[in-house]
Amino acid sequence: MYVCAAVIQYSTGRPWPWYRTLFFVLGTAAAASGVAGPVATWSHETFTGHVGAHLLVGMVAPLLLVLSAPVTLALRTLGTVPARRVVRLVRSLPARVLTNPVVAATLAVGGTWVLYRTPLFEATRSDVLLHLLVTLHLLAAGYLYTAAIVSVDPSPHRSSTRVRAAVLLVSIAAHGVLAKLVYAQPPAGLDVADVRRGAQLMFYGGDLVELALAALLAAQWYRSSGRDLRRAGLVPAAVGLGHLQSEQLRDEKRTR
Repeated sequence: MYVCAAVIQYSTGRPWPWYRTLFFVLGTAAAASGVAGPVATWSHETFTGHVGAHLLVGMVAPLLLVLSAPVTLALRTLGTVPARRVVRLVRSLPARVLTNPVVAATLAVGGTWVLYRTPLFEATRSDVLLHLLVTLHLLAAGYLYTAAIVSVDPSPHRSSTRVRAAVLLVSIAAHGVLAKLVYAQPPAGLDVADVRRGAQLMFYGGDLVELALAALLAAQWYRSSGRDLRRAGLVPAAVGLGHLQSEQLRDEKRTR
């Protein structure tokens, strides 16, 4: 549906950015890798593989899917009536609650703590349905969290940059502490060396995605600050001063 919508936009003379379509395809592939293919098989064989699948499904895929801006594409493609329904859904109370940065971070990071610090992880190794449900939770919670921090789609709960930055920092710390706990206290019945490799992957791999989130948040803050300056009339004034200085230089050259 996403790709079809992108094709429709192209055919109507309003091409959808190709890189957003690429983000969507890669994000979908990353999400699917947790339940099918070699990564999914690896995740059932070793703890390191499990962590790799967790990073792809819960962190990499949500980031790519958020950057693909699916809600914006839907609003551009749908007719008036279905587009209004999408807007009502985005503005609904559940959407506003779930996209609150604190709530989204609790679901994403807190869910990871529950998975690795309770018997839930051991249960997912023997129950296929439970494994699928946990994987779905990781994807959905990761998407909500990423959208709450660096959403490019219309958001019903646009928190301040300071709030989002604070939530991101706390989440990074919580993720790092969890990785260290897993390293120091491996789950029972697993190869210790394998668990420690997985914990290191969790720590450093998670840091890479979180650094990407921090960079995107900083870029959004930079752009929003520029818009605020333009509204205040400061940027046009600076541009006008530069233009005046250029005119003065040209006049001096003519005089010489």
